[in-house]
Amino acid sequence: MNRFPLWKNIVIGITLVVAFLYALPNFFGEVPAVQVSPIRTTEKVDTALLGQVESLLKAANVAYSGVQLSGNSIKARLASTDLQIQAKDVLQKGLGERYTVALNLLPASPAWLSAINAMPMYLGLDLRGGVHFLLEVDMKAALEKAAIRYQNDFRAELRSAKIRYGRISREGDAVSVHFATRDQRDAAINKLGTAFTDLAYTAEDQAEAFTLTARLKPEAEKQVQEFALQQNITTLRNRVNELGVAEPVIQQQGASRVVVQLPGVQDTAKAKDILGRTATLEIRMVDELADPLALAQGQAPFGTDIVPTREGTLIAVKKDVVLTGDSITNATPGFDNATGQAAVHINLDGSGARIFKDVTRENVNKRMAILLIEKGRVEAITAPVIREEIGGGRVQVTGMESAQEASDVALLLRAGALAAPMQIVEERTVGPSMGAENIEKGFHSNLWGFLAVTLLMTIYYRVFGLFSSIALAINGFFLIALLSMIQATLTLPGMAAIALTLGMAIDANVLINERIREELRSGATPQAAIHAGYERAWATILDSNLTTLIAGIALFWLGSGPVRGFAVVLCLGILTSMFSAVTVSRAMVNLTYGRQTRLAKVSI
Repeated sequence: MNRFPLWKNIVIGITLVVAFLYALPNFFGEVPAVQVSPIRTTEKVDTALLGQVESLLKAANVAYSGVQLSGNSIKARLASTDLQIQAKDVLQKGLGERYTVALNLLPASPAWLSAINAMPMYLGLDLRGGVHFLLEVDMKAALEKAAIRYQNDFRAELRSAKIRYGRISREGDAVSVHFATRDQRDAAINKLGTAFTDLAYTAEDQAEAFTLTARLKPEAEKQVQEFALQQNITTLRNRVNELGVAEPVIQQQGASRVVVQLPGVQDTAKAKDILGRTATLEIRMVDELADPLALAQGQAPFGTDIVPTREGTLIAVKKDVVLTGDSITNATPGFDNATGQAAVHINLDGSGARIFKDVTRENVNKRMAILLIEKGRVEAITAPVIREEIGGGRVQVTGMESAQEASDVALLLRAGALAAPMQIVEERTVGPSMGAENIEKGFHSNLWGFLAVTLLMTIYYRVFGLFSSIALAINGFFLIALLSMIQATLTLPGMAAIALTLGMAIDANVLINERIREELRSGATPQAAIHAGYERAWATILDSNLTTLIAGIALFWLGSGPVRGFAVVLCLGILTSMFSAVTVSRAMVNLTYGRQTRLAKVSI
C-alpha cells in the first residue's frame, strides 16, 4: 500500500543527485578576473597569446591564480579587485589596441562542475553587482548627421520642384546650396522654407554664384540632441537584448551621457565591444576620375574623401552621402549565392528604397562604395559596379571576412543605427547596491527562519515533521538547481519569491500531516491513514497551488523587470514544492514505514 516501485525510487534518487550537483556551484561564489578578446572577430586567440598574457602579468608582479583559454578569449583569475584593475591596465598597455581587455567575474566552482555545465545562477545588480559603463554621446556629430540628412532632402525637394541648382555642400552642421541666378535661389528659399521650418536660412551673393546656407535653429538643435540621446538609449537596449542580458539598467545621466549596468554578464569583453561599437553603413558614389598616385600621397579631388578598402588600396568617394544606416529596417547575416562569401542582407525603408532605386538607375556602370564606419574609422567593405537598377529595398553587402563578422555587423545594424557616435568614458565593476552586510543579514534571517520552522515541525509532528523539514530543504535545492539550469537572474524580488514558495511548500506538508492525524483519530490503521492522508490531501494541495500558479503566470505576462523576475521564481517554486512536498516526503515515509507489515503506530 505504502511502497513505491523500484523505478520510482531510482528516479527520485537521480533527481536529488542532479539537483544537488546543479545547485552546488552557487555556494562557491565568484572571483575577480580580466578577459582578453581580439578586436577583429576573424582573429583567433591561441597559446602564444596565452603565454604573452602570463609574461606581462609576471613582469608586472601581478599575482594571478590561473589563466585559461575560453572560447575566443583568455581569462585570468585574480585574488582581489585591486589586482584585477592593475592587471587590466598592464594588459591593455602591453597588448595594444588589437585586443579588448575587460573586467569580469568568474565562478569559483571546481572544473569538474563546469565540465558537466553546472553553472551558478546569475545575480542581479541588487545582489551581486555587475559591470558599469558610462557612455558619452558626441553631440557635434549628431548635428552633423542631421545636416547630412538635410543635404539629401534638399536635393530631393529641389528636384521635385524642378528648381535648378549647382552644388550642395556641407561644412560641419551647415548646408550650402549654390545657384546660378538669384531667382533660382529665391524660389529655393520659398520651397525649402515651407518644407523645413526647423532651419534658419542665410542668403549670400558671391561673385560667381548665389548661395543659400541653412542651419538648425537653437530650439531645433536641442531637439536633435535630445533625439540622439534617446535614440542611442533605445539602440543600446536593443543591443543588450541581443546579448541576452537579463534585467539591465540603461538610463540617461545628464544631457549627453548614458549609464549602462549589466548584471550577470559572463562575457564582459563582448558586451563592451558591442556597446562601444558605433557601426553604421554609408553608401556613397566612387570618384572614377581620381588619380591612384595622388590618392596614395593623400591628395583627394575636391568634394571627395579618401577611404581605405579591405584589399589595402585607397579609393576616393564623394562627400555626398546617398544613404545612411538610418534607412535600415532589418539586417541578417547570410552568404552570397554566387561566390559563397559571407554577406549581410539589408532591408531598407520606403524612403531609402526609393532613393537607392533612383541612384542605381542614374549611375549604371559606375562604382558605388558601401562604407562601414566603426569607432571613428571608415572602411570600404565593398565597391561594386552598378550593373542595373536595384529596386525592392533589399541590398546585399558582401566583402565580410567571416561569417562571425557578418553576424556581428548584422547585429549592430539590426539593433538600430546610433543617432550619434558614443564613447565609453568609464568602466568599472559595481558592488551590490543593497550592501554586503544587508545581504548577509537577509541570508541569515532565511537560515534562522528555516531552522525555526524545522524545530517547530519536528516538535509538533515528530518524525513526520522531520520528513517535512527535509523535503523543504530539498525543495530549496530543486529551486536553486532549476534557476541555475536556465541561467536565470536572481534579484531581491526573486529572493522574496523563494521565501514565499518555501512557506507554501511547508503548508502542503501541514495539510498532509493533519489529514493523517484525522484518519488515525477516525480509527484507521497507520498504513491506511498514511495512504489516505497523501491521497486525499493531494486535491487540496493541487487546487491551492494551481490558483497561485495562475496568479504567477499573470504577473509574468503583464509585469516587467523585477515583477517578471518574481513571477518566474514563484512559478518554478510552486512546481518544485508540489513535487518535494508530496513525492519526496512520501518516498521517505514509504522507506521508513512502508515495509512494516504490522505497523502498530506512527510518530506523528
